[in-house]
Amino acid sequence: MDLSTITFDQIAMAVMGTIALREAMIMVLPNSIAGPGGWLIDTAPGDVSKA
Repeated sequence: MDLSTITFDQIAMAVMGTIALREAMIMVLPNSIAGPGGWLIDTAPGDVSKA
């Protein structure tokens, strides 16, 4: 696939799919994985520069 054939719509759909997948993971996975202090998705508010 040539990079010049990628359209804005394809990029927008990929971004929306990624956001939907993240939200689904937050809803389904336990908090130790995706929640406050989770190792995969940390939803706790706070300092994001601690990584």
